[in-house]
Amino acid sequence: MAEAQSAQSIRRSSRAGSSRKPKKNMIPHATVLIILLVAFAAYLITKDAQVALFWMTGACFGFILQRSRFCFTASMRDPYLTGSTSVTRAVLIAFAMTTIGFTAIKYGYYVNGLPIPGQSYIAPISFATAIGAFMFGIGMVIAGGCASGTLMRVGEGFVMNVLTLGFFILGSLLGAYHFGWWKLNFILKGKAVFLPDIFGWVGGLLVNLLIIATLYILADKWENRKSQSEN
Repeated sequence: MAEAQSAQSIRRSSRAGSSRKPKKNMIPHATVLIILLVAFAAYLITKDAQVALFWMTGACFGFILQRSRFCFTASMRDPYLTGSTSVTRAVLIAFAMTTIGFTAIKYGYYVNGLPIPGQSYIAPISFATAIGAFMFGIGMVIAGGCASGTLMRVGEGFVMNVLTLGFFILGSLLGAYHFGWWKLNFILKGKAVFLPDIFGWVGGLLVNLLIIATLYILADKWENRKSQSEN
């Protein structure tokens, strides 16, 4: 009886597999798209070489984001929903690499007595920062993606993310319009923190990397714990 049921299930699965439509070959479409991207870049070079560089860089980054499924929202959401921390650890590795790179660039300017680039982006930290981060996190989860993830899914044809992108733009415009008031009444109430001023250049780098390494270890342990509990 069991063997007969097994044979019937195998026949059903084989019929279901044979009824599936073969996957469409997308290589011709990709080839045409690449040709159009390069052709438009060649056109932009005749107008402005910098804009052409931005165009090609954006296209390359979009392809990498789509293939890697890299998303800051997923890095915070997946550990709770699925227990997977692969994207979380990828984000932490990216943070570590950029920390080393930016520290090297800034230190190079510092030792040569030149103005350190990017210092205007060192924003004060206060309770308003935590509230803003919490609100932004809620928005990312509801929208199903951060800025990069939303743009990626719009390119993939997700209609809901087109709506998200529209409200993302609207909110950014409203925020930019009222930013002066928020900055004067809330943001500037905090204190700007630049780690090299506190721990020195080497100490600041080590503190950053130590925090990132700790989070990486915790993320790895979290995934192992989830997988063991499911098994």
